[in-house]
Amino acid sequence: MLEGLGLVGNALVLLASLVVLDRASDWAITNSVKIADITGFGKTTVGFILVAFSTSLPELCVSIFATMGGESVGVAIGNVLGSNIVNICLILGVCFLIVALKSSEAVKLAPAMAKEEVGTLYFGLFVASVVPLTLLYIGYASRVIGVILLAIFIFYVYQLSKVRKIGDKGTLGEERQKLSVYVFFALLGIALVVASSYFIVNSATFIADGIGVPKVVIGATIIAFGTSLPELATSVDAVQKGHMGLALGNIVGSCFINITCILGVTLVGASLAVNMAAFSQLVMFSLITNLLLWYFLSSERISWREGVILVILYAVFLVTSYGGGYKAQGR
Repeated sequence: MLEGLGLVGNALVLLASLVVLDRASDWAITNSVKIADITGFGKTTVGFILVAFSTSLPELCVSIFATMGGESVGVAIGNVLGSNIVNICLILGVCFLIVALKSSEAVKLAPAMAKEEVGTLYFGLFVASVVPLTLLYIGYASRVIGVILLAIFIFYVYQLSKVRKIGDKGTLGEERQKLSVYVFFALLGIALVVASSYFIVNSATFIADGIGVPKVVIGATIIAFGTSLPELATSVDAVQKGHMGLALGNIVGSCFINITCILGVTLVGASLAVNMAAFSQLVMFSLITNLLLWYFLSSERISWREGVILVILYAVFLVTSYGGGYKAQGR
């Protein structure tokens, strides 16, 4: 799509897309916070449903296009599991480090989130951990399992929609009348985040290919990282504005949506049952990252140590997944 622009044109597209990404993520978070205040839903819940589902659109698109060619279902499943690892290890790791830089002491999570919201995060992590492990134990994934996963997603989103705080002045008056406007601009901001992420990935890929970077390196870095750019942009922006609950809801919600909705769509669209043995390493890494985050949340304190541990774990994941592949291909 961008080949005709050449290296200079793609460099300009890349810079413009980065500017749009920055402004759009700011737009999305600002309006999402207003929605949380007006509706009575917590910021974590809004992050879990509205922001997480919207920022998961790239993964959904990858999965749909991959399942159209039956032999590419493995790409879709790998993308779902790999995105969860990127979301927790890299994106939350960076968010925790940002929080630590802003405060010399460990930050308490409890005052920022209601018990219902913490329960939402725990359930999301539980599903994201148990489902892949169960599929690995069964040995295959089929359309029936896909339907079950979609049912879990629909049921839990319905349950979440019924949980809200009532009675604040923020739910009344002129602000409440502007709710539809805030929802529109939040979704518009998220749409621009997704669109700018698409152009960033494509222009960066063209530039890297043009200067001689091997395709295997491009695939393992730019493309793999690209579908998680919306989560990164919105989560980092939320943390910088002091909304850690929104960032946590976004990341854990994205993991939950990946495992239920997106994996469910992938399996329903697949023509054959999928052998899960090929994904054993991804499943185990995903389980480890989920358990680590579960432990961090249960301690109710976040410091630079948690951020460093998660980022190091992501580095280990990259080395074990791609290090050998690079050497084997020589470039």
